[in-house]
Amino acid sequence: MSTRESAPDLPRPERLAAILERDGGECVWCRRPLAPGQRDLTFEHVVPRLKGGPAWADNEVPACRACNRRRGHLAPSAYLADCEARGLSPNRAAIVGSLRRLAEAIAVRGGQRRARPYLERELRRLG
Repeated sequence: MSTRESAPDLPRPERLAAILERDGGECVWCRRPLAPGQRDLTFEHVVPRLKGGPAWADNEVPACRACNRRRGHLAPSAYLADCEARGLSPNRAAIVGSLRRLAEAIAVRGGQRRARPYLERELRRLG
């Protein structure tokens, strides 16, 4: 994602459209096609807010409402395994890419102490 796309001052609709385009216009978990303005489109945090994940574009991926709800606060590695066990083909590259982008963004911006151990653990598991 370019600097402009991940900039905090980017208007929300443009930011969400850029995230959707970046990750292929589909739910990263079940691969259901999604489009801007679609009722079932949600954006979820790869590192959950509960685990210290920031509300940055680097930490957001498109997900259908059903997958977002089903994942809850499960770790990305655990939910990828769950999806694969159910016969789905989640977009592993988009999830790993998001984790790597977030690690790079944290290295540049700093902070996010709570998210760092979780992020490092998930990168090792999916790596």
